[in-house]
Amino acid sequence: MKARTVLCEAISEDIGSVRLTEVDVPDPGPDEVRVRLKACSVNFPDLLMIQGKYQFKPPLPFAPGGEAAGDVEAVGDNVTHVKEGDPVVVGMRYGGFTEAITLPGGAVRPIPGTMSYAKAASYATAYLTAYVALVCRGYLEPDETLLVHGATGGVGMAAVDLGKRLGATVIATGGRDDKLAVVTSRGADHVLNYTQPDGTLGGFREEVKALTGGRGADVIYDPVGGDVFDESMRCINWGGRLLTIGFTSGRWPQAAVNLILIKQIAVIGVRAGEYGRRAPEKGRANNEALYAMAAAGEIDPYVCRGFVLDEAVDAMRLLENREVIGKTVVTMNGYTL
Repeated sequence: MKARTVLCEAISEDIGSVRLTEVDVPDPGPDEVRVRLKACSVNFPDLLMIQGKYQFKPPLPFAPGGEAAGDVEAVGDNVTHVKEGDPVVVGMRYGGFTEAITLPGGAVRPIPGTMSYAKAASYATAYLTAYVALVCRGYLEPDETLLVHGATGGVGMAAVDLGKRLGATVIATGGRDDKLAVVTSRGADHVLNYTQPDGTLGGFREEVKALTGGRGADVIYDPVGGDVFDESMRCINWGGRLLTIGFTSGRWPQAAVNLILIKQIAVIGVRAGEYGRRAPEKGRANNEALYAMAAAGEIDPYVCRGFVLDEAVDAMRLLENREVIGKTVVTMNGYTL
């Protein structure tokens, strides 16, 4: 069968270099399933893979898209945990910007609970990052103060959501008041706009100290890096944990070792996927914990907008230009938000 697919055929700085075309989708083998996709979330690694900047480089040509949801269309003889017609969530490293895909049966599982296709396609990566950071690496305790940077994006909003469910007081930062209003509506205790008049990020140090009685935040979740990391070192509590998730600011910061010593803090790197690959049993346990939370309705990814497959570049541009609140998805086969 044929399926319309967004293909990256050559590495390029311009994410608009991808093209919409038709590809053959094979019938599933004995251990495979074919899924008719309904939604695929858009993540920064999709953009970075097109640009050749991601640590994992798929073979060309490839379709972006690492997490999706849809309906099982056909199953191989050895696949028993799903059947034709089942709504499923799909996890993969790439390939999701397509109408249909054949992949190993282990890459799909039933959609948890009553989640929509869009939410089911949007929870795994963001919430796994937040879970590994806050639970496995940051050891966030109830009644501690959690400072979440980049809180209006997918991984940041997931950390706000999970931090509240873990009993923390959450201070959330972001660059626009309208985006932060959404974060407030989803439970953040305090929000701070860290965009300075000159366009740089910062200016939150004294506000964080004031909100914490001068102590500073116990755990800091930082997917931004750069100046935000530098200033975070100045408003972290004694014995705090600074979790470095990524560098959306574009600058890798240099940790001030004297502050690490004086405050006896820990600067901790977080790569959720690599954590699971290095410790498979823990990785499986983390995924099961998140799946159970999703099935129980205890986590709720925020999807701000959907784009049809023909508009996949527009969806990626929205993320590239920092216009997304939470998550955005590419939709296929007549599905709409």
